[in-house]
Amino acid sequence: MKPVWVGLGLVGWLALGQSGGGSWQTLALLSEPRQEVGVAEVNGEIYVAGGFLAGGETSDKLEAYAPAENRWRTLSPLPVAVNHPAAVGLNGKLYVLGGYQSPQGLAGPSNTVQVYDPATAAWSQAVPMPSARGGLTAVVLDGKIYAVGGAGGPSLGDFAVFDPGGNTWTALPAMLTPRDHTGAATIAGKIYVVGGRNQRSFTLNTLEVYDPQTRKWAALAPMPTGRSGHAVAALGNCLYAFGGEGNRQSPAGTFPQVEVYSVRTGKWSSLANMPTPRHGIAAATLSGKIYLPAGAWEQWRTTRSSPRPLAPTRRTASSRVFLSTQVWRFRGEDKCVSVSVCPRLNAAGSAGFFAFDVGRRQGYSLSSPSRLERL
Repeated sequence: MKPVWVGLGLVGWLALGQSGGGSWQTLALLSEPRQEVGVAEVNGEIYVAGGFLAGGETSDKLEAYAPAENRWRTLSPLPVAVNHPAAVGLNGKLYVLGGYQSPQGLAGPSNTVQVYDPATAAWSQAVPMPSARGGLTAVVLDGKIYAVGGAGGPSLGDFAVFDPGGNTWTALPAMLTPRDHTGAATIAGKIYVVGGRNQRSFTLNTLEVYDPQTRKWAALAPMPTGRSGHAVAALGNCLYAFGGEGNRQSPAGTFPQVEVYSVRTGKWSSLANMPTPRHGIAAATLSGKIYLPAGAWEQWRTTRSSPRPLAPTRRTASSRVFLSTQVWRFRGEDKCVSVSVCPRLNAAGSAGFFAFDVGRRQGYSLSSPSRLERL
């Protein structure tokens, strides 16, 4: 099959399921296709760092998205190009952790911590992580950075915390389930890690939670759809999982599923599918919305020219990359329902907005950022 490149402009798509759902908004495009990127919010902007380019090359590109302007800008490149890094924002700076340094493929795991300061447009390096790894994830909690899982060869359960004040790392108890290509988020002072893959399974459904107060991990209800290479984000008391790879029921090998876990009830629910299945993605939250930039919507074996679900191998490349950024907006901490904003063109041809409240099935028009009008 000949590779197909997909780029979408400001086109809205509304998806509603019987169990609830929401609308998606396609925003301004990245400058070029990328997947397996690091994504974080810093100072009210969404940053995308590193990843794979269309030809499988490891990228050093850094871009930032300004929601108010719906515009990306290219910034100073990473000193060390990496794919599969983790990224977080803390104290007005971007931290890019680990990743693979190989010009192509998943080799050369790194323990570097690259720090970008938007105020000076300059990079620096913090103390390296205790272990070199790519395919990890990271979260911020109480002013510290927690690096979770990854692979430096075999999948790792490695878990460590970075204190930027002391510029020090401290090793913590390993995850119960070693894994990479997982996702994590924080809710109510605890760290939730879900999905991923290891030598046992390419599509783990495992959900585990870490309590910094007790320094212990606990297993929770498994995710309905096991997957890896997905995006995870939290809003309120709800943990969201988007997309992923390892879907043997699809020729593309990717998952469209969106599932949400309620910390209050301890149960999972299914929402309407993503408009386009994607993997190699990461998420960032800002002002009650979840941003999902870049990624790939088809998974390929490196040894074949036709698309097939990926076998549990460490080498993968994707020839189809979804360029757009999509947005979910959450409202209602107790019920884990979503309110999503979606652009539409009005009669004058300018971009308006449409919001759909899943909980009450009500629509609203948004004529300006400060004014909601009921339809």
